[in-house]
Amino acid sequence: MRAAVIFGLDSSEKDLKPFQQKSRADWVIGLPAGSSEADAILIFGGDGTVHRHLPRLAQLQLPVLIVPCGSGNDFARALKLGNRKNSLAAWRKFSSGGKNVRSIDLGVITPLPMVEAAVPHRHYFCCVGGAGLDGEVARRANQLPRWLRGHGGYVLSLPSALVKFAPAPMKLSLANAENPEVLVPRGESPIVLAAFANAPVYGGGMKIAPRAQMDDGLLDVCIVAGINKFKLFCLFPTVYFGRHLVREEVEYLQTTRLRVETERALEVYADGEYVCKTPIEVSLARNALRVIV
Repeated sequence: MRAAVIFGLDSSEKDLKPFQQKSRADWVIGLPAGSSEADAILIFGGDGTVHRHLPRLAQLQLPVLIVPCGSGNDFARALKLGNRKNSLAAWRKFSSGGKNVRSIDLGVITPLPMVEAAVPHRHYFCCVGGAGLDGEVARRANQLPRWLRGHGGYVLSLPSALVKFAPAPMKLSLANAENPEVLVPRGESPIVLAAFANAPVYGGGMKIAPRAQMDDGLLDVCIVAGINKFKLFCLFPTVYFGRHLVREEVEYLQTTRLRVETERALEVYADGEYVCKTPIEVSLARNALRVIV
């Protein structure tokens, strides 16, 4: 067996040693040029590391094992690989001939071209993307030191983001249930937060989309509107338990595709990383990634 290894900023070859024990694999550092050069890929890192390599991983279609070593490990958490011990057990089962490989969907964010001649660039994401307050909090969290970002950085960034944030008029259009190729406008209103999810968690374990499944071909959309800043601040702790869905200011729905348009360009973040600015379309790439679980 040949295994390729990717190290994130907070990992090194010493993290690989337990995986090399009792394994007859030939190890290569870095992504392979082609699928014939490796049988599996191990990523030692967090959501940001995974996010940056998603286009190539989707192209290679090799089994990928996530070893949580980053400041944000929500993707590993969604795969029930909450710690390195879990990942090690999954690797030993796989390398011993186990069939513990699962195909999952990936979210796709496509900036809408400003002119017809423009060619939009597709951005993959594995967990959750969002615009509005969500993007502002993510931007501020990314400015924190890495060790602080990994210990509640999202929550720590919320108060300062709330002080200056104002809800922006946002028009959401969702795929028609009978004809997914047709987008139906939901209406335009000041929206605090619009999150579109492929996985249940983000922001260090916040269950923004508790009903999301990574292989159901659906995006889970969570919209927060019509709420003052104090109530919004009180709402956020409930997200860790998925209890925000009972609030009247929260709308939760599922769709195969959506479009987000705003009066002024808003930053869009996904997997905690800056992606682009609105307007955008969001869709799914079915069975785009194979993961070792």
